Amino acid sequence: MNKTEKLDYWKDWLGRNEAAYEEELGKMDRREALYRGEVRDIEPLTRRDRERSGERRKTVHLRNIVAENIESEVNSTIPQPKVTARRQADEGKAKLLEDMLRNELDRLPMEELNDLAERTIPIQGGAFWLVEWDNSKRTHSTVGDVVVSLLHPKQVIPQDGVYGRLEDMDAVVLKLPQTRESIRRQYGKDVDEGEAEPEVRALSGEAATADDMVTQYVAYYRNKSGGVGKFSWVCDTVLEDMEDYEARRLRRCVECRSPVTDREARVCPVCGGKLAEGVEAEEELFSGVTTQAGTQIPGAAAGVDEAGLPVLTPTRLPYYKPDVFPVFLQRNVSLFGRLLGDSDADKIEDQQNTVSRMETKIIDRLIKAGTRITLPDRADFRVDPEDGDKWYIGNAADKAMIDVYQFSGDLSFEMQYLAGVYEEARQILGITDSFQGRQDRTAESGVAKQFAAAQSAGRLESKRVLKEAAYAELFKRIAQLKVAYADEPRPIVASDDRGEAQYEEFNRYDFYEQDAAGAWHCILDDDRFLFSCDTSTPLANNREQMWQEAGAMFQMGAFGQPGSMDALILYWTKLELLHYPGASDTKEYLEMLKKEQEQQETQPGEYREELLRQVDTQAKEDAWREAIRAKMKRG
Repeated sequence: MNKTEKLDYWKDWLGRNEAAYEEELGKMDRREALYRGEVRDIEPLTRRDRERSGERRKTVHLRNIVAENIESEVNSTIPQPKVTARRQADEGKAKLLEDMLRNELDRLPMEELNDLAERTIPIQGGAFWLVEWDNSKRTHSTVGDVVVSLLHPKQVIPQDGVYGRLEDMDAVVLKLPQTRESIRRQYGKDVDEGEAEPEVRALSGEAATADDMVTQYVAYYRNKSGGVGKFSWVCDTVLEDMEDYEARRLRRCVECRSPVTDREARVCPVCGGKLAEGVEAEEELFSGVTTQAGTQIPGAAAGVDEAGLPVLTPTRLPYYKPDVFPVFLQRNVSLFGRLLGDSDADKIEDQQNTVSRMETKIIDRLIKAGTRITLPDRADFRVDPEDGDKWYIGNAADKAMIDVYQFSGDLSFEMQYLAGVYEEARQILGITDSFQGRQDRTAESGVAKQFAAAQSAGRLESKRVLKEAAYAELFKRIAQLKVAYADEPRPIVASDDRGEAQYEEFNRYDFYEQDAAGAWHCILDDDRFLFSCDTSTPLANNREQMWQEAGAMFQMGAFGQPGSMDALILYWTKLELLHYPGASDTKEYLEMLKKEQEQQETQPGEYREELLRQVDTQAKEDAWREAIRAKMKRG
């Protein structure tokens, strides 16, 4: 197919699958509005819940229990990577991957992305992570780096009928709001069309077409060989068409086949021939490579060709390809037959509606409460205009009709039912007072409170497990992209057992090995590393708790005899790792004292001789002074 035919094909694919996904898309704006507290229409519970015009009543006071419960679940902790080697020989490489991933978490805006995910996922039931290699991210010594972004579910159109992983699909289409200038910089094309779908960057009611914005459509699909292809367009303009998206591409001279890495070059610097870009399956190494970790890959070997002329045969390394879609899903709670997980906003929407209705009734009753005065229905009943305290009543019957009534507006039943509905919403999501940090009158002792919090955590455990599973997938994707495309060594910093900074170097050549037949291959193809999350992260992020734990262990002798110098140094080293203020200075002082003690213990003879010499010299000086005094007395 030519580009026009491909464009028509993908537009048709998008239309068919978007129509099948329309029901789910229609719920997304309402979920966001529920969380924002913008749904004020009351679903009819009684006949009076409709106005005379037939429109639904609106609440004037909204208690947003949807937002309150979702905010209670927000976890700002970013899971830390854990890489396990399946072979003992790969443990060093596993640690190198783990240190690299920790550095990447610090470099990437993970705090912002995690904060957005912690709200989008429970509201919508899931969100999508997009992990790509951006070759435009350049420094003086490196080309390209990993970029991570979070996509709202309305920005991803999946293949209809597939409800498992995105990897099980034949294709998936992304809708990305972009500026015209960014399209021009990235693809070198000027797009004059307007923004096709402004609602992918805001709620439908808020979305307004922006002059400088366009909607870019990106289709990732499985090609004939099982790899990943990419097709991108804006309206009727094709931006990108790559049958093998993750393959390495290199510009070579058409005449002499020399590789040209200078992106600014227009002709071959060797022969002046034309340049053409093509897919490269293997990398040719003419110069040997020796990494910091000790991996050695030889360079070109001398030989002869068929004509008997001397030639250099380079070492050939197959380029590593991840062969995975760059986008994957993180669910809130898994549900059979649905791509997205269960939405917390959907689960307690009925309770939110009932709370709004009860709040409206309570306000109506409070407004109507107050004092009422009854008077006789007489036209000649009058009040003295000069003195308002005088009422002129004709007979005793009329006087009996004058009375005062107090309407207090008893709300006990309404408040009791309102509390029950709120508790019902929390129980649906598995949230307790202990989990929210509120005063819990049901748990009397500290142990009981811990048990109640543990029960709540158990009901929410599936959400944590799915979050850790998504981050484990994120770690794997980042490692795959680094090994596939990071040609230059990348510096990373880690900490050793003593908490000292340890500077290392990540080099993708460390993940190549030679098999028995002499062929080189990437060990990531063998799945020799397991990516997961460090389960000790929540406690490790609570520094004050860790300081207390370290102090308790020091008192119990876990670091050695509490009064010994070695135990003190180890204790303050641990506090330095936990970023305790002043721990570094204290540790250095203790290490200096220990060094002086060791010098005195290892050289006792020299110190003794020096002391004797000092004593002998002092004695001679005293004797000389005494002799001078005696001579002066005689003289």
